[in-house]
Amino acid sequence: MPIENVKSLIEPDMRAVDAVIRQHLHSDVALVRQVAEYIIGGGGKRLRPSLVLLSAGVFGYAGTHHHDLAAVVEFIHTASLLHDDVVDESHLRRGNATANAVFGNAASVLVGDFIYTRAFQIMVGVNEMRVMEVLADATNIVAEGEVLQLMNCHDPEVDEERYLRVIRYKTAKLFEASSRLGAIVAKTSRQDEDAMAEYGMRLGTAFQLIDDVLDYSGDQTETGKNVGDDLAEGKPTLPLIYVMAHGNAGQAAVVRRAIEEGGVGELEAVVRAIRETGALDYTRSQAKAEAEAACAAIAHLPGSTYKDSLIELADFAVTRSH
Repeated sequence: MPIENVKSLIEPDMRAVDAVIRQHLHSDVALVRQVAEYIIGGGGKRLRPSLVLLSAGVFGYAGTHHHDLAAVVEFIHTASLLHDDVVDESHLRRGNATANAVFGNAASVLVGDFIYTRAFQIMVGVNEMRVMEVLADATNIVAEGEVLQLMNCHDPEVDEERYLRVIRYKTAKLFEASSRLGAIVAKTSRQDEDAMAEYGMRLGTAFQLIDDVLDYSGDQTETGKNVGDDLAEGKPTLPLIYVMAHGNAGQAAVVRRAIEEGGVGELEAVVRAIRETGALDYTRSQAKAEAEAACAAIAHLPGSTYKDSLIELADFAVTRSH
């Protein structure tokens, strides 16, 4: 599988990243260690750290700062997951009980804060102002995306443009920053740095769109979450938006009511409307277009195994089942 080739290429670097993560998860406060290790050890694709490593590799970087920055983006992502699960009242992630379900909301929020601040301690150690600018900006925009998503919940008037803005803030911005960071530490040109950032932003958008598809078509044993979780939270994701815009009056009414009420009582009817209108195919096509745009952004870069892996990663983003 192509994704296995990607993992194999960066395996030595990822081991170094894991060592950085373990080192900086240490705390004299036992509960901090417990919660942090629980969430970090809970699996995950490690896509954001992989982007830092692959981007640095594209430009021939030979130092170690990319290991530190890969750990930083994983910490920022992990902290956001801890906070997300509290806000969404989630109880299942990656097939495991969420940290808030195990340790409580208060511990999850506070340990999330610890992980955020630890990320910035590591970042300062890299001693590169451009790195700090990019990560400070990205973290701020991710937080704005969280608030935008909260505002959109239970609102059936959300259109595709508003929804894509949430994706680009909440999910794609950290992908964008991760790809840019590898270019920054490699001291490449601003043009190539911007190309990597465009790649990351497009990849992150594609990845989230496929998550939207899997929320209504995935196998729980593979996705690690319940089908219809987004609907239960009243989130108007792209498949639902498509039904409301292109379905018949009955189909649109079912979806509008489900978003407003935030329940899964009509999940079967909603899923049927999604399938009958071709909403999943449309969402997949939008994800594929984003992945193609990601690859186009880096087409001018010299050929290498790292560039090949970035292209394979874009393919994985839209063909995955989990």
